[in-house]
Amino acid sequence: MPEPVIINASPLIFLARSRQIHLLQHLHRPVLVPQPVVQEIRARGPHDPTVRTLNETAWLEIAPAPAIPSEILAWDLGLGESAVLALARSIPGSIALIDDQSGRRCAQTLRITLMGTVGLVLLAKQNGAIPNARAVLAVLREQGMYLSDSVLNAALSLVGESWR
Repeated sequence: MPEPVIINASPLIFLARSRQIHLLQHLHRPVLVPQPVVQEIRARGPHDPTVRTLNETAWLEIAPAPAIPSEILAWDLGLGESAVLALARSIPGSIALIDDQSGRRCAQTLRITLMGTVGLVLLAKQNGAIPNARAVLAVLREQGMYLSDSVLNAALSLVGESWR
């Protein structure tokens, strides 16, 4: 079985809001949600679309909270980011799915394999899971994900598309 993708709250929230949670299945890996991320999401209330997605999506696996190594604690990240990185670090070959810039810097410094929501969308386009990335990124942006025009243009150029 392939190593898992370990997802943080922000990607999960935006994928749920935009009804794109299925993109995670195209990675052909188990998707783990660490317990601290689950708690962060459930605190949003039972009517939140991410809470419903978490409760109704059987292939999202809740993982126990890992011990956070001092190298990650030193970054003073949120509990969710820290748990995602600690779990990813403990499972060689896994992928941490994080959008938070500080969390991404920590992952890069510690050589933890990393992907963001935009990268997931681009990979889905490259693998033929979606016809175009622009439409999906537009919905993510409409749902509140901060994506600048320059980031969108740079990302979309990687898959032969443009933002404007």
